[in-house]
Amino acid sequence: MSDPAANLPSLAPLLHDYSVEVSPTNKKTIASCAERLELGTEIYLNWIPGEDPFHMVGPACTLRRAGFFPSPHIVARHLESAAQLDDLLGRFAGEAGVDRALLVGGERAKPLGPYDATLQVMQSGLLQRHKILRVGISGFPEGHPVIPEQVLDESMAAKMNFARQIGLQVHIVTQFCFEGELIVAWLKRIRAMGVDLPVRIGLAGPAGIATLMKYALHCGVGNSIRALTKSPSFGCLLSERNPEPVMRGLLAAVLNGDTSALPFGIAAMHFYTFGGLKKTVEWINTARGQQSAASSGDGRSALGPEFPL
Repeated sequence: MSDPAANLPSLAPLLHDYSVEVSPTNKKTIASCAERLELGTEIYLNWIPGEDPFHMVGPACTLRRAGFFPSPHIVARHLESAAQLDDLLGRFAGEAGVDRALLVGGERAKPLGPYDATLQVMQSGLLQRHKILRVGISGFPEGHPVIPEQVLDESMAAKMNFARQIGLQVHIVTQFCFEGELIVAWLKRIRAMGVDLPVRIGLAGPAGIATLMKYALHCGVGNSIRALTKSPSFGCLLSERNPEPVMRGLLAAVLNGDTSALPFGIAAMHFYTFGGLKKTVEWINTARGQQSAASSGDGRSALGPEFPL
């Protein structure tokens, strides 16, 4: 009997130069990055509401010394003052050699300090002062639970244009999504409106269905949550899902099985490690080698709903 996986295109080209997001307060995860990730991997450090952002500096130092590129979250609405931002960026650059960051708005309805949106962080001039010249901005393939699509689009275009005026290298990192078709539709739309930035496609790493549903509801990606459990059952909720179905959707929708080139400016995949870094990296390594999708084909095997302006 022939192997069903033999006729499936490889996912390996989609897994080149991937990035991961981890919690800087998880010492075990930070330590395991050196054991599990390739040197030069970009590692995003999330800023959980209520936590001290300066707690990211130590892990950033550890990762940079180990040969990685830490990219800490700079959350506009969490910042208390321009002085705090100046100090934070200064320590990232001076102590950890950080040259990049992910700029997000933050899920606070009312900002703690002077920054209501990420564009204002760009306009502060502090990124350039501290030579942090590579920045990511948020992308939402499913839209946002609070902010209208038109506002998101206008904000994205404004950030792109301003970043280019001041010499920042900017890219998009998307919220995770469970349907490749939704990602493709969003990519087509932003390209049609003139946004030509490189995009890292956010994917949830392997995790239990119940865990993924919890994060999906919390992060406002409920539109594609049906893809998690097309045949809901208690047994299904106890099983796991990996990113393969989403990646297959990308392949089917835009590549027609041809992985020789990635369209729409897709730069790489970005993994949210809800199920743990170890599990995510093991899955990536397997997918880069001999594809194990011959199984069932259903792919079973800390971000909040942010204000991304």
